[in-house]
Amino acid sequence: MRLLIIGSLNGQLTLATKMAMAEGAKVVHADTVVQALQVLNGGTSFDLVMVDVTLQVADLVSGITRARIHLDVVACGIDPDADVAVAAIKAGAKEYIPLPPEPKLIAAILKAVSQESADIIYADPKSQALIALAEQIAPSEATVLITGESGVGKEVFAKHIHAKSRRAKAPFISLNCAAIPEQLLESELFGHEKGAFTGAGSRRIGKFEEADGGTLLLDEISEMDLRLQAKLLRALQERVIDRVGGSKPIPVDIRILATSNLDLMKAVAENRFREDLYYRLNVVNLAIPPLRERPLDVVVLARHFVKKYGQVNGFTLQSLSPQLEEVLMAAPWQGNVRELENAMHRAVLLSGESPISEAVLNLPLNGATSASGLTASSHAAHMAAATTQNMVGRTVADVERELILETLDHCLGNRTHASNILGISIRTLRNKLNQYTDEGLDVAAPGGQRTAPAYLS
Repeated sequence: MRLLIIGSLNGQLTLATKMAMAEGAKVVHADTVVQALQVLNGGTSFDLVMVDVTLQVADLVSGITRARIHLDVVACGIDPDADVAVAAIKAGAKEYIPLPPEPKLIAAILKAVSQESADIIYADPKSQALIALAEQIAPSEATVLITGESGVGKEVFAKHIHAKSRRAKAPFISLNCAAIPEQLLESELFGHEKGAFTGAGSRRIGKFEEADGGTLLLDEISEMDLRLQAKLLRALQERVIDRVGGSKPIPVDIRILATSNLDLMKAVAENRFREDLYYRLNVVNLAIPPLRERPLDVVVLARHFVKKYGQVNGFTLQSLSPQLEEVLMAAPWQGNVRELENAMHRAVLLSGESPISEAVLNLPLNGATSASGLTASSHAAHMAAATTQNMVGRTVADVERELILETLDHCLGNRTHASNILGISIRTLRNKLNQYTDEGLDVAAPGGQRTAPAYLS
């Protein structure tokens, strides 16, 4: 566990540091957000950031986002005012923790982060067979290609393989190839030397070097352009890399895992993916079935998410009725585990201390009769007619904007999930959202919704 702690809070965060180190965490301390971002931009990898809530949490989160670092931020404060916690969450923090710290709380946080990285919650025989295969190949050095629809849990399986491997104590580094502009991806992978290009003010090591001794996950590798695929193939074959602007090859000792939600053989046939790279990656294929084909997983995952978000929000223990669990198993879950998690998170927030009902789940119909007595087909026809009336007199751009923003609200700001539902690439979605932000529109932040989504007004 690698922990970055920012600020002091009159010594309370120093105390938290000591507690974390007592639990076995490796801790780096930064006094300011600026100093912390310098550490992060220098290539040092962390599992979690804890920051003094009185510092610029929004600047920290935006800096992490700009640096294309995937890292959770937890805000800490001594102010009992709930508005402070709400402001921290709105600024982008995943959680808010009151101080002074308690040893059990710090231990629980570290345990939650480590378990979330490696544990797989399952009950279905299909998942059981997959996990058995994953654990069988984990101790080897074989490259593994993990495939499946968006949201099925490919990265979770990758972390599980790393946790069960001989490299478990070394870094696990993940790079989402779809989330980074093509012109910057090479630098992210291989690093760059000072002055290699405009803006390269200092040397920066890439993910290959950062993962040295451990595991590198190339998430959504199908999004990588052909030129860079050639450089990646050389790195895989020779286990050496060249920094951008560098003059000598650098040896690396890593294990490669890769994921894709596309049919890579089809991409090979269409000359969008190198055949030699495909076979280099596909030493072992772990094909994860969609959640709708693992109904027993739906129940245990739903229970887990209800417990998780109930505890986070301070609600008493909530449970799902057997009838509601049957409804959950019958839902199509086109967004898979990610959609289920968002649905249960939303259900917990909307239910509060009340029992979770089918109404707050807002589940898609799957051929069954809805509470209003409409079948899925008649419901769809009814909604289509209403939607058509609402679209008359509006421009295509207006309708597109509303669809994108409301879908993002539905997904609680999850860009990947929203792009999957909308049927567009993550890059296209990000460009649209940047455009809407520049136009002064309210766009849901990750983990949240707009101030007043249209369907709640």
